[in-house]
This record gives sequence, structure tokens and C-alpha cells, in this order.
Amino acid sequence: MGESDGAVTDLVEVTTIDYAYVGLPTELSAGTEVRLVNDSTTEVHEFVAVRLPDDEARSVADLVQLPPEEFGALLADVETVIVAPPSSDGLVVEGTGVLAEPGRYAIVCVIPTGADPQEYLAAAAEAEGGPPDVAGGPPHIVEGMFAEVTVTG
Repeated sequence: MGESDGAVTDLVEVTTIDYAYVGLPTELSAGTEVRLVNDSTTEVHEFVAVRLPDDEARSVADLVQLPPEEFGALLADVETVIVAPPSSDGLVVEGTGVLAEPGRYAIVCVIPTGADPQEYLAAAAEAEGGPPDVAGGPPHIVEGMFAEVTVTG
């Protein structure tokens, strides 16, 4: 069981494919560490975990249908971001890779479909306070790459 001080007590390995998360439970204990493995040979993927406001009742499936500015406003409380190049393990680029706070989370990948992995990774290394702006199609969430997870205390 998770500790309220944020100590890691569990580990879950999540695999990304084009365009889904595989092996991600719908419920995790607070303090669970997420490790990401990308099975795609062409697309870079990310695991962005955003704690939703306690009073937000809509499902993540409903939230991703909102206009981008409305959906983006809900993404203020990012807990962690893990990025994984094609056929690689993920690297934590924001946060710790641990879901420490109890609550409901949106898990999303907003990388543009077809983005060049090297260009994306280079731009991400230089980006400050948000996703990098790189060429590509619609974000992976449009292709269905999103999930909902409840973290229990």
C-alpha cells in the first residue's frame, strides 16, 4: 500500500504502442512508480500524468473531446512526464515517475502523430513549461492515446 509521504511502494510497467497504453491498471496505490517501454518502431510516445481537480466529474474520454483551450486548462497539475523514443525505455522528464498524490488522473500523449522522433526529443530538451512545437499531425490523444487512472491513498 502507498505511503502518504510519497515513498515508492509499487512499480508498474506500462507499454506504449501506436496509439494506446498497455498494462496500465485503472487503479494504483499512491507511491506507485511508472516505468514506460515504447514498443512502437516509428513513433515517440509519452506518459503525461495530470491530476484532475477533485470536483471534475467528467471522464477522461469526455475531457479529451473538449476544445484544446478548455482541455489544456485542466492540464495544470502535471504529476509526471515520461518520454520514450521508438523501441526504447522511457525517460522521466518532469516529476519523478511516481504517482504520489491520491486522486483521479488523466494519462495522455500529446505528441503530434508522425513527428520526427529526433526532432521531437531535441525540441523537448529545450522546451520550457510545455510541449515542444514540432511538425506532425494531430496529437496522439486524437488517435485514442489516453487513459484514466485513480490513485488511492
